[in-house]
Amino acid sequence: MKLLPIALILSFALALTGCVTPVGPVEVTRFHAADVALLGKGTISVEPAPGTDGNSLEWQTYRAAVVRQLTALGYAEASPGAGAQVAYLKLTRSTFKPGRSGPVSVGLGGSTGTHGSGVGLGLGINLSPGPKEQVTTELAVSIRERAGGAVLWEGRASFTVGTASPLAATALAAPKMSEALFLNFPGTSGETIEIK
Repeated sequence: MKLLPIALILSFALALTGCVTPVGPVEVTRFHAADVALLGKGTISVEPAPGTDGNSLEWQTYRAAVVRQLTALGYAEASPGAGAQVAYLKLTRSTFKPGRSGPVSVGLGGSTGTHGSGVGLGLGINLSPGPKEQVTTELAVSIRERAGGAVLWEGRASFTVGTASPLAATALAAPKMSEALFLNFPGTSGETIEIK
């Protein structure tokens, strides 16, 4: 009869661990030149950052999301190689599995006193499933003057979610990250913020 409540508690705990999909906030860091008068106006082209494959479907999806944000800020989109300013876009995605403690833990304790001494041994068994795979996505944009290459603004946005999360898909992540990156543009230089 005593086993039934323990079995119910264990079943409930296992069910809860299977239902939770962590969705972390987007972490954004931005830097800009002292004079921000040139930002948000004129023509701009969004191009791959050096070492980035601008032909991938994933990169193109993020490019489209960044272009939407830049045009909403007041820029006019220019074709690659043209425009008074250029926004270099870099996208990085990596998948990893978080570590976890071992499935069994042992504790040993002892005490002594005027009425004798005692030793105790505790055994803990972790029945929860292992941690789920996570995907980290980082979007970095650097806005520069086309002539001379002076950096006007740089920003990075990153977040980590479970691979089963809908936000692990590029189609949902691209607009969310781009919106977070350009929120309250140009932002406070050097500040890191979290946007939920």
